[in-house]
Amino acid sequence: MATLGQWVEGARPRTLPAAIAPVLVGTGAAAAADAAHLGKAALALVVALALQIGVNYANDYSDGIRGTDEHRVGPFRLVGSGAARPAAVKAAALWSFVAAGVTGAALVAWSGHWWLFAVGALAIAAAWYYTGGRNPYGYRGLGEISVFVFFGLVAVAGTTYVQADRLTWTSLVSAVAIGCLACALLLVNNIRDIGTDTVSGKRTLAVTLGEQRSRMLYVLLMTAPFLIVAALAVTGQPWGALTLLCAPLAVVTTLPVVRRAMGRDLIPVLKRTGMTELAFAVLLTVGLAVG
Repeated sequence: MATLGQWVEGARPRTLPAAIAPVLVGTGAAAAADAAHLGKAALALVVALALQIGVNYANDYSDGIRGTDEHRVGPFRLVGSGAARPAAVKAAALWSFVAAGVTGAALVAWSGHWWLFAVGALAIAAAWYYTGGRNPYGYRGLGEISVFVFFGLVAVAGTTYVQADRLTWTSLVSAVAIGCLACALLLVNNIRDIGTDTVSGKRTLAVTLGEQRSRMLYVLLMTAPFLIVAALAVTGQPWGALTLLCAPLAVVTTLPVVRRAMGRDLIPVLKRTGMTELAFAVLLTVGLAVG
């Protein structure tokens, strides 16, 4: 039986900034439109966290039963390590999705925008079929696209929309920036696993592009958000430039990737990429709220 600590580790807390960041920024964009609502923001945060934890457990389960994790050098996996039964990990994933669905339903009812039920259903389906089902799209190099859409565009713009009852240009531009950082988080994880994923037949984007081009893409994804926010700053949101305060963190985070760190040496980079996204989101949220 897995211990509580192992279940927490299996939830992959290093990836949770990808859930927190878009809700913060979406709320900041709502504040910029004088429409921030902390109650709705809190529900949106629960939905995002439940989805992220759910997809992490689902990934653990699906990769585990396929044997993809047998030689993985990354963070601890419940099924791959044999610490937990596959059925238990699958149940944890499904209950996380239930939590996301129930909380999301409450948020939709509160906002009155009933069509968002369809968006929520798509988000849950995307979370499960990333590595689940007969033809998981994460095995075909589409994981980063899904992350960009659901943990970037949908999460940021959706958080703004349920509070402000409309989309704003600020929210959409900010969503692109956060989506890039969320993609970087997944990409560095997949760069670390290129060798084992290639052997197991998991064709992630990193496997498809190859190591060198994947590292170049990671640098681009870590750089683009700062350029995007710079453009935002000169077009009406000058306080968005606060995000430049975390540029040194982004540089330090990116250097091991540029220097071709491999395997376990990339595990700290995963954590620092998440912290860069969170720091960027906090600073951008403050900048949007005061601007």
